[in-house]
Amino acid sequence: MNVELFPFQTIAVNELRAKTAEALGSYYRTHTPQVVSLQAPTGAGKTIIMVSLVEDIFYGTENYSEQPNAIFIWLSDSPQLNEQSKNKFLKSDKISVSHCITVREDNFDQEVFDDGNIYFINTQKITKTANLCKHSDNRQYTIWETIENTAKQKSDRLYFIIDEAHRGMQGTEAGKATTIMQRFLKGAPEFGLSEAIPLVIGVSATAARFNNLIGDINSTLQKVIVKPADVRSSGLLKDRIVITYPNDAQKSNEMAVLDAATDEWISKVKHWAQYCKEQHYKYINPIFVIQVKAGTSGNVSDSNLDDIIAKIEDKLKIRFHENDVVHTFGDVSTLTLNGLKVHHIEPNDIVDDMRVKIVLFKENLSTGWDCPRAETMMSFRKAEDVTYIAQLLGRMVRTPMQSHINVDDSLNDVRLFLPYFNRDNVESVVKELQDSECGDIPTVIDSESIEQPIYKTWTVHTAHSKTSTENENQSVFDFYGETSESNTETTSSYTSVFDSVKEAYVPYYPPQVENVVEKTTNISKLDTPVTQISEGNKKIAVEQKTEQPDLFVSTIDRESVTKFINDSALLTYVVRSVKISSYLKSLTSLVSLLTHQNIDRSALGTVTNEVVEMIHQYAEKLRASGDYDQKAKDILTYKLSIKIFDVFGKDLSEGQIKDSFYLSNTELDRQLRAVDAKLAGFGFPQAYGQQYYEPDNPDDFKIDCILFAIDDECMAELNKYAEKKFHEYNDANRRYIVEKNESVKKQYSDIISDGDIVSKHNFSLPEEITVPEDPAGKEYMNHLFADEKTGLAKIKLNTWEDGVIEEEQTRLDFVCWIRNPSRASWSLTIPYEINNEIKPAFPDFLIIRKDDKSQAGYVIDILEPHNPDFKDNLPKAKGFARYAEAEPKIGRIQLIRKVKDGGKEKFKRLDFSKGEIRQKVLAMQTPDELDHLFDTDGFFE
Repeated sequence: MNVELFPFQTIAVNELRAKTAEALGSYYRTHTPQVVSLQAPTGAGKTIIMVSLVEDIFYGTENYSEQPNAIFIWLSDSPQLNEQSKNKFLKSDKISVSHCITVREDNFDQEVFDDGNIYFINTQKITKTANLCKHSDNRQYTIWETIENTAKQKSDRLYFIIDEAHRGMQGTEAGKATTIMQRFLKGAPEFGLSEAIPLVIGVSATAARFNNLIGDINSTLQKVIVKPADVRSSGLLKDRIVITYPNDAQKSNEMAVLDAATDEWISKVKHWAQYCKEQHYKYINPIFVIQVKAGTSGNVSDSNLDDIIAKIEDKLKIRFHENDVVHTFGDVSTLTLNGLKVHHIEPNDIVDDMRVKIVLFKENLSTGWDCPRAETMMSFRKAEDVTYIAQLLGRMVRTPMQSHINVDDSLNDVRLFLPYFNRDNVESVVKELQDSECGDIPTVIDSESIEQPIYKTWTVHTAHSKTSTENENQSVFDFYGETSESNTETTSSYTSVFDSVKEAYVPYYPPQVENVVEKTTNISKLDTPVTQISEGNKKIAVEQKTEQPDLFVSTIDRESVTKFINDSALLTYVVRSVKISSYLKSLTSLVSLLTHQNIDRSALGTVTNEVVEMIHQYAEKLRASGDYDQKAKDILTYKLSIKIFDVFGKDLSEGQIKDSFYLSNTELDRQLRAVDAKLAGFGFPQAYGQQYYEPDNPDDFKIDCILFAIDDECMAELNKYAEKKFHEYNDANRRYIVEKNESVKKQYSDIISDGDIVSKHNFSLPEEITVPEDPAGKEYMNHLFADEKTGLAKIKLNTWEDGVIEEEQTRLDFVCWIRNPSRASWSLTIPYEINNEIKPAFPDFLIIRKDDKSQAGYVIDILEPHNPDFKDNLPKAKGFARYAEAEPKIGRIQLIRKVKDGGKEKFKRLDFSKGEIRQKVLAMQTPDELDHLFDTDGFFE
């Protein structure tokens, strides 16, 4: 594939390959029809998974032989869906355009399907009255006869794929499509299909949907299931879909909601422009998608389309250009709306047409259409249309860059505005979506009223005031990376715009106040002026008679703190349940990245040369011992000498062929390709041949590589070498990744994550986060992330947590703090082991303090208030101790308990930055020992 698969997709492809091989083998032995089901939620990239499976079957893998004569038939219930699927196959770097064939009524007439091709058919073309199902002067074989003949003559290489993932039909039409699909699972003698297809691969979004399709068939069923949680953690989908509605849908003004939706779209346009400029990415061009009402009495739509365009233009203070606004209405071509020509566009063409900014549609985008650029949507549909709205949500979940955005968390959500819905209606929408997606949606769906928004954006770029240039002098179109006459955009095309919008943050400093924290009152301004006096290492707020302003703004240099943290390359971990790649695959990916990014230019060459030498030394060892000639003869005379599986899943190393014959060069090359796949597909055999090719014995280098790859001890040594080098290169170069852009950071992180179940990474903070603010929370003025205007963050902490923060704020060196969320994409994570399982821990707080000894001027602490009654106390304590050993840049790392001391409740701390404490903790066997250590070595601040 031209695209890098996500880990969950790689796992699914490997499982599918194993199960399809097993299924073909089972049919070959028993002649019982086989069904393999791929069940993956919305946004999992089911078609991409299937394209990769087809590639693996055609071209072989490390474990399975290539099958270039395989035949694939792809069946869906829509011509448009077939074209979408076909287009994804055409993006493969292995599958030729000529091998992707749409079965057409006007010219298709074959006795059997040809080997090596992928055929696309939809259910409408194989109904009883369809031309493909009739004999005629121009058609000798019906489509059913072609399928029947192929199933009988070529059952060992026929893969019949039923795409149930995008059921775009409703009612009677959906029933017809299901009936047609079931014929391939049950047989349809009345159509000429005497029995079920030998092997069917079903692709579906839910188990319920596919189970309804297969019914009570007698086929053997195997399942490959992609978990929603794996999709959610991949970054392939948005973190959140936020549905905004008015408190009173009856009294709401739809144009007021459109106004709010337009504001949200403008914000997304600007945020994406800023992000793409800073990261040097091609600009995204976010789309505003508007669902309008159907038309009655001859109207194109009962929504006032002229008013919609006029309202948006008025908000933007511009006039749209032609092709800025398009529609997908099937019954008209070009409309004139508010004086603007609005052309028709096919849904499939929207994503690649960079001129498009606004899309008007009715229903035809609700199923089977994906446009990751759709960042904001509004629907004028009535509240009873919950099914259509739920389907619409499924179109909104994909991310434009197929990755989570670390710098600006606001780009990880998408908004849907519903003027005719209320809270109850929205809950019905979510329930409808849960029902259709089997109750587990791979992204968070939340709602808020337009009058009382819940989700807030906190930033490290807080300020008392900003220049008004952005709002007054700049159009939203200045942020687009192109003009309406061009659909090619680059970073440089909008650099000059941003050069003209220098946002000046002018912080306000109250007189004689330095980082003051009033410990007992939730306030955003100070009623009584205060200053500070020192008492030991703590600060005490005292009254001061200086007049204070209305708004208090903290003097924390949040940008400086954030830069310090991100430059520190602080250690954090990713904990996975499974290992995705072999160490050899991970090593080759890592050294390639390090070399190409000029981080370690010699890494790629070093590893290549060392592996080549391992192969050469083994071959020379065999020659010196006199074993080489016999082993080479075995290679050349036994076709089944490499331990791989055939297309039926049978281990080819079993039952060696007794009749010896000399391999052709073609067969030797096939074995060499299998060896290359076994050696991570990196080209080591080719590199070996470049160095050790002998013109007089041109096959010797191939035999050397094959002998090395089939020797278990050699492969064990190679994998041991790869593991060691992988960790060495990661440890040596991790800190240099912080200097690269987000794309390189993500590539590096993915490689490292795929290489280990527990992998080391750099801790990095975003500049903005989107959070659901709890109305019952307390306003803190010294949290790193805060409201841009006020510098305050409303956070709900429990009494322990709040007490620890109050205590920290009294320190003279205290600067600010960060609430470390559980399982956020940027959370600092520490692994620990409990019940023989590695799990991630997310310590509650990061504390930033002044440090005069540090060149950066700061130091970071990790604090975890933790109830001693929890069973994970000792395992987490050991995890913290190991982390403290591995990360010397941390100041304090403390486990904290609330205890009674002299009749008062206080916080007792155990600090793992002390080597003596770490050694004692790591030697402990029981929680009682940890309790005793708190008694003997715990301390109060």
